Amino acid sequence: MRLTLTTAAIAIVAATQAFAQDKVTLVYSDTVPENDPRSAILKESFGACLGDEFDFQPYHGATLFQQGTELTAMQRGNLDMGNLAIFDFYNQVPSTSVLGTPFLFRDYDHMRAVYNSDVLADLEAEIEEKAGVKILAYPYIGARHLGYKGDKEYMTPEDLAGMKLRMPGGEGWQFVGEAMGATPVPVAFTEVYTALQTGAIDGQDNGFPAVASMKFYEVIDYVGMTAHLIAANEFTISLDKWNSMTEGQQAKVQECADNFEAALDAETLKLETEKRAEIEAAGVTVYQPDNAAFQEHVLGVYRDSKYSADWPEGLVDAISAIGQ
Repeated sequence: MRLTLTTAAIAIVAATQAFAQDKVTLVYSDTVPENDPRSAILKESFGACLGDEFDFQPYHGATLFQQGTELTAMQRGNLDMGNLAIFDFYNQVPSTSVLGTPFLFRDYDHMRAVYNSDVLADLEAEIEEKAGVKILAYPYIGARHLGYKGDKEYMTPEDLAGMKLRMPGGEGWQFVGEAMGATPVPVAFTEVYTALQTGAIDGQDNGFPAVASMKFYEVIDYVGMTAHLIAANEFTISLDKWNSMTEGQQAKVQECADNFEAALDAETLKLETEKRAEIEAAGVTVYQPDNAAFQEHVLGVYRDSKYSADWPEGLVDAISAIGQ
């Protein structure tokens, strides 16, 4: 009897080990901290969605890999998944720079319609070929608007002539401000409040949540809803990991990635609405500029610059045509 029980116990352990080995491990890295709402949404809408067939292991706050190194880690086989920014692909896939162009999208609905279409199929195939990763989803993380001190609404790029507009440091960011018609000034994010207060700058271009959290509403008078950069991350998986899974497992991962995208979109839109209301209640005038005029002007400036050299032919026009 003892032998029978021991044999049974061994069989149970072996079966448990086999079951554990059959699980698909997904090691994930993100820069946002674990207590960030995005991390909670990821756990609920993606991790829990995967079910018992997967072992999802998320690392937050760049504790596993530093921001900007996740793509290389996936290519080396040290990481399975990451939530990347489009600029992470620029060096290896220069054509992706088109997705970081200001006023590429008219609004959130246009952005989502583009990502839900097949217009980026060739670009995504190029990413898979050159970078060795697959983009599963494009979760929305917010839009940047023009917030400034002044006594009038700025409707067109011509109205921004002479405005000292704070932009993050770096040539690419400075060109965004220049293309919009302003005079860009590099200022660290933590110094923006004081720079606005002292007149070192006239405006800044953060979204409603950042304006609220940094209390910029205390030192600005207007927010023009330019939405010049409508940001979405690239929720990405190593192509080697993807190809190692069965079709059923791939379908489940894609389903849960779509689930995460929808959940984060909803939360981001909700937060933007709430923070806009708080900013307006504080006395800031929020209005809608002529974004069509901004889009035409800015895209024209980019087309005539070095930044468009690697754009896939006809893609900007194809993106613009969606939803019109």
